Amino acid sequence: MLRLQKFLAEAGLASRRAAEQLIVDGRVQVNGQPVRQLGTKVDPEHDLVSLDGSPVRVKRKVHLAMNKPRDYLCTKADPEGRRTIMDLLPPDWRNVYPVGRLDRESEGLIFMTNDGDFALRLTHPRYGVKKRYVATVEGKVLPQTASKLAVGVAHEGETLKAERVRLISANNSHSVLELELAEGRNREVRRMLEAVGFEVVKLQRVQIGKITLGELRVGKWRTLTDTEIKTLITPL
Repeated sequence: MLRLQKFLAEAGLASRRAAEQLIVDGRVQVNGQPVRQLGTKVDPEHDLVSLDGSPVRVKRKVHLAMNKPRDYLCTKADPEGRRTIMDLLPPDWRNVYPVGRLDRESEGLIFMTNDGDFALRLTHPRYGVKKRYVATVEGKVLPQTASKLAVGVAHEGETLKAERVRLISANNSHSVLELELAEGRNREVRRMLEAVGFEVVKLQRVQIGKITLGELRVGKWRTLTDTEIKTLITPL
């Protein structure tokens, strides 16, 4: 027996938290009857689960790593018709969804999956999966300014803090920093650098957990190996 939200996540429809909302909204039926109760259990072998009247079946789990280009949205579809990372995938991988986000202007490593448990392990704050970024900013960043980012800076009522900061290079026109984060709040790198007076002109995510971009070219993707998946979901 599986919890209904877990079944929906394993079917690749959404993350488990998003699946819970589908249930609460009354869009899920079990054996023809609407179910709104979280925690309801189903037997995948005998129960018929439907979403908006269409049968739901568990699909083979897919785990992809992509090097997201700039000017692509991390979403399944965009009502304004802008390009999304789904446009970079062949039709047979269209049942996956992005794990977390990179903003439109950013590039680099992002995972895509139809595995709700995998997505939860990588996005929920309690697991603290670390992500490494390389940011290029306008102007010269002094070492003491970079150090502030590891102590914590205030921005719009929040304290933003990097786990580690390394100043790679700095001159009067541009500086390059490497930052490691564990929380992944919305536009966090850009906001923390803005808080110390610098505008990001290029931002690339180069690592999630132990998985790096390596030689994966911009706009390309690959499947994660079983060993890589294990390193991402195994507790530290």
